[in-house]
Amino acid sequence: MLESFCAVVLAGGRAARLGGVDKASVEVGGRTLLAHALDAVVDAAEVVVVGDPVPTERPVTFVREDPRHGGPVAALLTGRDALLQRTPTLVVLAVDMPHVTPWTLRRLHEAAAGRDGAALHDPDGRRQLALVLDVARLDAVRPGHEEQHGAALHRLLAPLDLAAVPAEGREHRDLDSWADLRDL
Repeated sequence: MLESFCAVVLAGGRAARLGGVDKASVEVGGRTLLAHALDAVVDAAEVVVVGDPVPTERPVTFVREDPRHGGPVAALLTGRDALLQRTPTLVVLAVDMPHVTPWTLRRLHEAAAGRDGAALHDPDGRRQLALVLDVARLDAVRPGHEEQHGAALHRLLAPLDLAAVPAEGREHRDLDSWADLRDL
């Protein structure tokens, strides 16, 4: 049985290659990217979305990192701090990965057993922004508030023992450009 977890959906980026549109509201297959992300984390005890509030079918908490557009480290840690429930693991998911499913997250949870977490990897071996993290280990490596803004996610995660989980099918695909949207 899957242990209880909370989730942070990262939805507050600049989307520069998309002309600054709100990625959470972009539609793929007739549904918003945020709706796809919330479907993926359907088993989460609590969900925080780091980004501008938009209508959702599921109750979630919306927050913004301060200062705004602080990058993925600031967003992840802002989301983590906004959680009311305390669970041993945290799912972190970029809003622009519509092919991530509850099955993806189950595989990440299984791979994380006995480690600091797990990360989805694309076919070329690059880490994607679909993670399961041990909350205590994340808290142990987090930088101070002033160092979070603009910090690189790979540096935050470097001290952690993360299992690499190979993507199945298209679940590693994200949406960074209009060409990506066309391909999705």
